[in-house]
Amino acid sequence: MTLEAPRTTVDTVAGDVAAGAAVVTVYAPAHEVDVARTMGVHSRGTGDPTCRSTPEGFWRTVRTPEGAATLLMRQRQHGIEARAWGPGAHWAIDRVPALLGADDDWSGLTLHTHPALAEVRRRNPGMRLSRSGLIMEALVPAIIEQKVTTLEAHRAWYRLIRIYGEVAPGPAPAGMHVAPSAETWRGVPSWQWHRAGVDPRRSRTVVSACQLATALERAATVDAETAATRLQTLPGIGRWTAAETTQRSHADPDAVSVGDYHLAAHVGYALTGSPVDDDGMLELLEPWRGHRQRVVRLILASGFAKPRHGPRMTIQDHRGH
Repeated sequence: MTLEAPRTTVDTVAGDVAAGAAVVTVYAPAHEVDVARTMGVHSRGTGDPTCRSTPEGFWRTVRTPEGAATLLMRQRQHGIEARAWGPGAHWAIDRVPALLGADDDWSGLTLHTHPALAEVRRRNPGMRLSRSGLIMEALVPAIIEQKVTTLEAHRAWYRLIRIYGEVAPGPAPAGMHVAPSAETWRGVPSWQWHRAGVDPRRSRTVVSACQLATALERAATVDAETAATRLQTLPGIGRWTAAETTQRSHADPDAVSVGDYHLAAHVGYALTGSPVDDDGMLELLEPWRGHRQRVVRLILASGFAKPRHGPRMTIQDHRGH
């Protein structure tokens, strides 16, 4: 897959970035990129203090190895303009192509056996798998989301980020924060976890993982399968949590969130018209091994809602309404 190299410009010297000026690049890929569709996986709901979609573009805060950063990405006719502020601005800008799926190759995915999925892909050519290159950023919220409802998990995440995260650098929208460092997560007192609705088992798992944060971040440099295996050696981190992490850190095209409360039934309804369990979901996805996360992402992007009773997924065109 051929990519046009990013055209990068910097409107300030590196030493001035912390003072508030932006580092700027224009990423001009040879393929379509839908920023919102691609970046949505990093957002934990519409109220996430670390991600925000506004008329200006998609805002994201990130704790890089060089410090906190705020990143704004917006679609332009000539490509995707990205601006970053804060001590980690250069790190964030350098990784914009990977974040927007530069390494994500869909060419091997065959969808001729399922026309509805092929139609979803045709309508979403710019949806790509995003690779952040950061393990802890994805791992901590995944642990918080274990075995609770989405509403409970998001409420806990928002509360903890607003209390322990730092205010986003640069001109980020009001209320945006950067997720805490591993050291800060380790210092959250038990009563704050309790107030946020995070039980002792999950809070202990977060703290234990953060004690190994430096070693765990090295897993971002190995392949997704190896990274997932390493993560699952830690107490409290199983297949679901590892998959939720590598989907974001590695843009893992094959990671399936086995153990998700809703996903298996959703996939079953979409592909067969009937709910299935995890084993049934894996059996249905087996023909697409190597691309199973891509197929799941297409199903989720289709707008299909599992019915009480009804047929498998069909695609309706509402563009004329």
